[in-house]
Amino acid sequence: MHLAYPAVLSALLFCTGLYGVLARRNAILVLMSVELMLNAVNLNLVAFDVWLSKAARDTLHSGQALTLFTIAIAAAEIGIGLAIVLAVHRSRGTSDIDRLRETAEGHEDGTPTDGTADEKAEATA
Repeated sequence: MHLAYPAVLSALLFCTGLYGVLARRNAILVLMSVELMLNAVNLNLVAFDVWLSKAARDTLHSGQALTLFTIAIAAAEIGIGLAIVLAVHRSRGTSDIDRLRETAEGHEDGTPTDGTADEKAEATA
C-alpha cells in the first residue's frame, strides 16, 4: 500500500476534526473533534513508521511507541475534560461554549459587550 492513502485519510480526518472544533458550540462535541484530530495524527505516525521501517532494517518503531503515548494522553485528556464539562453542566445547566464564555466574563444576563447603544446610554446616565 502506498503512503499516500493513509496520509490523505489522515488529512481528511484532521480537517473534519478541525471543522468540528471551530464550528461546534457543544463542549462534548468539541472534545470529540479534538480526539478525531489526535487519531489523525496517530494514523500518520504509524503510516510513516511502517514506511520508514521498510527502508531500514534496524528500526525502533518510534512512531508506534509515540502513538501509544498519544493514546494514553488522549485517554487522560478526555477523562478530565469530560469530568470538567459534566461539572460545569451540573452547576450552570448548559454545555454551550458561547454561554459559558459569557458567564465567565461576568455577563450572566446575556447582554453583548460590543459597545451597543444601550450600554452607552447606561454609561452616560
